[in-house]
Amino acid sequence: MRAIMQAFQNIYPLLSVYFLFIYCVTFSIPSTCNLRRKFYLNEMHKFGDVVLGGLFEIHYTSVFPKLTFTSEPQQPICKGFDTLGFRHAMTMAFAVEEINKNSNLLPNLTLGYSLYDNCGALVIGFSGALSLASGREEQFLLQENCSGSPPVLGIVGDHYSTFSIAIANVLGLYKMPIVSYFATCSCLSDHQRFPTFFRTIPSDAFQVRAMIHILKHFGWTWFGLLVSDDDYGLHVAQSFQSDLAESGESCLAYLEVLPWDSNPGELRRIVNLIKTSTARVVIVFAHEIHMIQLMEEVAQQNVTGRQWIASETWTSASVLQTQELTPYLSGTLGIAIRHGEIPGFMEFLLKIRPDTNDSNGNNLVKQFWEHTFQCKFNPADREAEESVCTGDENIELAETEFLDVSNLRPEYNVYKAVYALAYALDNMLQCEPGKGPFTGHSCASLQAVEPWQLLHYLRNVNFSTQFGDQVSFDKNGDALPIYDVMNWLRLPDGKIKIQNVGEVKQSDSGGEELTLNEDKIFWNTDSKKATRSVCSESCPPGTRMARERTQPVCCFSCIACSEGKISNKTNSLECFSCPEDFWSSPQRDYCAPKKTEFLSYQEPLGICLTTTSLVGTLICAVVLGIFIYHRRTPIVRANNSELSFLLLVSLKLCFLCSLLFIGQPRLWTCQLRHAAFGVSFVLCVSCILVKTMVVLAVFKASKAGGGAGLKWFGAMQQRGTVLFLTCIQAAICIAWLVSSSPTPYKNTQYHNDKIVYECAVGSTVGFAVLLGYIGILAILSFFLAFLARNLPNNFNEAKLITFSMLIFCAVWVAFVPAYINSPGKYADAVEVFAILASSFGLLVALFGPKCYLILLKPDRNTKKAIIGRYTKS
Repeated sequence: MRAIMQAFQNIYPLLSVYFLFIYCVTFSIPSTCNLRRKFYLNEMHKFGDVVLGGLFEIHYTSVFPKLTFTSEPQQPICKGFDTLGFRHAMTMAFAVEEINKNSNLLPNLTLGYSLYDNCGALVIGFSGALSLASGREEQFLLQENCSGSPPVLGIVGDHYSTFSIAIANVLGLYKMPIVSYFATCSCLSDHQRFPTFFRTIPSDAFQVRAMIHILKHFGWTWFGLLVSDDDYGLHVAQSFQSDLAESGESCLAYLEVLPWDSNPGELRRIVNLIKTSTARVVIVFAHEIHMIQLMEEVAQQNVTGRQWIASETWTSASVLQTQELTPYLSGTLGIAIRHGEIPGFMEFLLKIRPDTNDSNGNNLVKQFWEHTFQCKFNPADREAEESVCTGDENIELAETEFLDVSNLRPEYNVYKAVYALAYALDNMLQCEPGKGPFTGHSCASLQAVEPWQLLHYLRNVNFSTQFGDQVSFDKNGDALPIYDVMNWLRLPDGKIKIQNVGEVKQSDSGGEELTLNEDKIFWNTDSKKATRSVCSESCPPGTRMARERTQPVCCFSCIACSEGKISNKTNSLECFSCPEDFWSSPQRDYCAPKKTEFLSYQEPLGICLTTTSLVGTLICAVVLGIFIYHRRTPIVRANNSELSFLLLVSLKLCFLCSLLFIGQPRLWTCQLRHAAFGVSFVLCVSCILVKTMVVLAVFKASKAGGGAGLKWFGAMQQRGTVLFLTCIQAAICIAWLVSSSPTPYKNTQYHNDKIVYECAVGSTVGFAVLLGYIGILAILSFFLAFLARNLPNNFNEAKLITFSMLIFCAVWVAFVPAYINSPGKYADAVEVFAILASSFGLLVALFGPKCYLILLKPDRNTKKAIIGRYTKS
């Protein structure tokens, strides 16, 4: 069928030239022309001063005779009377009659009409259009220059997009206005190709956008699309794919073209695809005949659990509202042509009566009558159980949907199309001479009006219907787009009722404005809620979508964000890194402030070190008190008691300086901790060094001729030496702080989710010089004390110094690798431990034995006892 249609579309310009032009055959009378051929069509006419044409689908199929190519083919036979199609035609007849009765619209002018049936076939519909353009008279006289009004000034129709494309392509050459009530193909919006085409139904471009808006509203991102194999369906498929690609949020699970002919194998394959697909939503842009064939196969395979979305062509199709199809189609959502009220239409339909005196078998009213009452006007045409029509049958008693005017949708579009032509004609006739829009400001004349003149006014027509809807056309000939949203409600008795649940129209911004009453929507699901139809479930916050190139855009995997990155919305395309001081939550859905880590006073390690430091300080204070109290005893006075007091004070400072390494690092603590540590320990070691040197000097002075050396080790010289050595360390600290001061530093290298507060040393060289200087003094003290280890017992403090320096050096030698390999707060803990361990080592080794003698052996803390020990030795 499609191949035939395409072949016909290729040749219809030639056919139009062949049939439309009048062939003058009489050479003796050159002004007389005869029709080349007359078509025998189902028709209905009404005389008028101005005639409007109409093309409707009153039979939905045709039977074509077999082509023998040896004789002229017979006329095709129309089959399947479409009652609703006939009602569409009657709507035009009613509108014309109503206009003729309206004294405010086209006064003193009578409108007529010529209506043809396209019988669901492009060839017949095209023949009807040519008949409207060329007229029905077999012979007529031409005026000068072939001027004069054509048989019709405008055409309402056709029903199908494909038919309208063919007709508009040809009649557009002659500027014939065409206003369709049902052709929705978006291709017809090309006003350069179809400059005379208008329509009172929105284009498929808007219908597709409206449907995508509904899909988005319910979260349906994975669906199938079925289209008819014609211009209507194929352009819809193209628009759908284009709009989906722009949105990037939804995608097609499958796209299938429904065959025109009943192809069981192809239908079986398509329905099986619907059955096996994970898409739960099926959108169908097709005609009633396609849906009947499709749903028969759906019922055969028992495909349930699908949400059907209907285009405007079958949303209100009563032929599908059967109990057999209820389990499958109930709950259907559809786009429907705008509903309208046509006052007086019911009364007009009840007055329809066939003309029994008309012998024309192609009279549409007679065919309707025969179909409705199952009778024949010609007794010879009767079949079994058919009666003879009288024309007096009561149509009100007939079982027909013809009189159901509660849901006028295509009829309302026909009504608006007729009025659009009438208002354009009225505006044209109200033109004032000298103020017209044509050449020389002229106006059109009713006696010689031409279609292109009416076309000018049709483009600018603007009026409102009795129902309150505004009618006008944009630059593409499209009407203001608005659709009703319909839902198929299943009643308790198993029947279907189609209810209006909302509308979708073009917003002021040019987008789609959807209004839905969701409480009214019937869902054909166990939960009585909208089904879910997604290829992949939405990726929750904390994850990102990962698409594969071979998969549609709505099919993806959800991958958790890596550490330090988050996504805080659904279906995030990427994860975002947290700011420097923040880290991802366990769910990766928000950035939380990083935990801070430093050697705190509140944690067990910090408490232990603080307690140890304070205990050491307290012990130093106690020892200092003991020494001050016993300052006149020989043990205290031996080897310069002033240095012992200064040594205890420096040890107390060593214990206290460790507290600067505990707590959150700040600028002043970072600068002070190493300076205090360096100066305190240098002071301590300097005192020990001077004491060692004094021991050696005293021992040499006790020998013959060695007394001269003691003058260099008086009290003033000892204090000066300690001060000088300490000032060197102070100078090192000052140079370090000035050149590259230690500062607080947020270290994130140890832990990604933690901020380790520590003090950056600033200058590694400065820190090394500080420690190196302490080390030099300690090694020098150890060396001198080691030399003096074998002195007599009464002078043998050198043994204690040797042992204390051995502990001191061992601690700090072990400190270096431990400090380097300890991360974060543990580096501070290692340094504090080294300070405390070395301080306790010095305190215990130097002052432990003396306190033992002072407190527990006071009998040995006498000059006599000390000299006696020396004598024994």
